[in-house]
Amino acid sequence: MTGERGPIIAIDGPAGSGKSTVSRALAERLGVERLDTGAMYRAVAWAVLRSGIDPGAGPPVVEVARTLAIDVGDRVVADGVDVTDAIRSPEVSRAVSAVAATAGVRAELVERQRRWVAERGAGVVEGRDIASVVLPEADVKVYLTATPEERARRRHEEGAEALARRDAIDSTRDVSPLEVADGARVVDTTGRTVEDVVEEVVGWL
Repeated sequence: MTGERGPIIAIDGPAGSGKSTVSRALAERLGVERLDTGAMYRAVAWAVLRSGIDPGAGPPVVEVARTLAIDVGDRVVADGVDVTDAIRSPEVSRAVSAVAATAGVRAELVERQRRWVAERGAGVVEGRDIASVVLPEADVKVYLTATPEERARRRHEEGAEALARRDAIDSTRDVSPLEVADGARVVDTTGRTVEDVVEEVVGWL
């Protein structure tokens, strides 16, 4: 931790690794705000589908990302619509990896994410490229993982095959692939309590 600002903690990992649960508990413990960047990409995917655009179409998808007003907090609001539940639908889950693999979309949202941190001076930010791309200078960089069986159990609504497909797309995309960033600490959350993982991360500050 540096200066008088609070800590900036970057949490990466695949779907079902515990990012949302751990980051929420960690932010509460430290008294800082939390940003779920995955919800931002899901909001764009939701808007793309609502507009009848192919999630892999490129330029029109980027335009949606550029113009969409997104507010991510306890609820997720896109262009004034509460989409908290809608962005977790199977349709959005199937579309989000293609949307997130679009370079222009990532450029737009990464800029918004960095601005979010700059405005607050502290926070817990979770996603798939936070430590490697968005916040490489974060005070603590964490990569959460879990066994495929545990991840599938946590994301039972998506299923093991869908998770494996998302992993493959996220890990092999040309722009900001899912990877363990330099200096990141890998934490296997399988069989561990949230409190246990939070205590470990807090101990690194």
